[in-house]
Amino acid sequence: MSYHVSKAKKKSVSLGFPISMAIEPTTSCNLRCPECPSGLRQFTRPIGMLEPTFFKSTIDAVYKELIYLTFYFQGEPYLNPNFLEMVKYASEKGIYTSTSTNAHYLNEEQSAKTVESKLDRLIISIDGTTQETYEQYRIGGSLQKVIDGTKHIIAAKKRLKSKTPHIVFQFLVVKPNEHQLNDVQLLAKKLGVDEVVFKTAQVYNFENGNSLIPDNIKYSRYKKNSDGTYSIKNKLLNQCWRMWSSCVATWDGVVVPCCFDKDAKHQLGDLKQQSFKELWNSEKYQNFRQSILKSRQEIDICKNCSEGTKVWA
Repeated sequence: MSYHVSKAKKKSVSLGFPISMAIEPTTSCNLRCPECPSGLRQFTRPIGMLEPTFFKSTIDAVYKELIYLTFYFQGEPYLNPNFLEMVKYASEKGIYTSTSTNAHYLNEEQSAKTVESKLDRLIISIDGTTQETYEQYRIGGSLQKVIDGTKHIIAAKKRLKSKTPHIVFQFLVVKPNEHQLNDVQLLAKKLGVDEVVFKTAQVYNFENGNSLIPDNIKYSRYKKNSDGTYSIKNKLLNQCWRMWSSCVATWDGVVVPCCFDKDAKHQLGDLKQQSFKELWNSEKYQNFRQSILKSRQEIDICKNCSEGTKVWA
């Protein structure tokens, strides 16, 4: 309602609190993906692990309004030794929980603990169906570990007679792997994966073309212009419902607008210094929402927005 009122009035109005939140278990990662600050080790913000005590106090303050909690921003969640303990805590509060992983740490023990944590949704990144293709983007990764991890989590669900987590294969479509779209659907079916999602890839330097941009426009965030340059395919309208429905918190408590602010340039508050409700209704947050309504094209993190560009298989 706040979003629609703000959109109609062209003035930021906040009448409630977000129903969705993402919180970052860690900035650390075992892979070196080329378009990821975590993979490139190029963060300018602090690197570290989400602490359970801080996490629990944050959830205690927001769980009555919160419906959906994503344990992911940057990094590999399973590198945080307390990750599944925090998932379990949120689940016990009645919150739907989700995470995204490269599946390299889903051994039998961790898979069983994942099921026991009551995690609702597990997104597994699988960007190729052969090692040669997979490692072109997931640098340093092993496709076999991804497949083995998937088998372990499916086996744990069956053994523990659990319907959760809902398992999703997420395929980041880039030029080196776009010929394997059908293959990943066949692999998912063979393994017993619940769902396949094709995701468009964010490319930082796209204006003059990039070797990662796929030829198939359906799976690209970018379109080729008549002069040979590239631009964002989606229109950047002066609106964004996520600014009224959700937010992202880094491992150390900094709140940013959304997952596109990977380096936390647009810091809207600090949960270690102020309550979430104070932060959500602060002048700083309202001013950022107002800037969205006024001229979204001037906001750097919006220029690569993928809203509406996921394709379900």
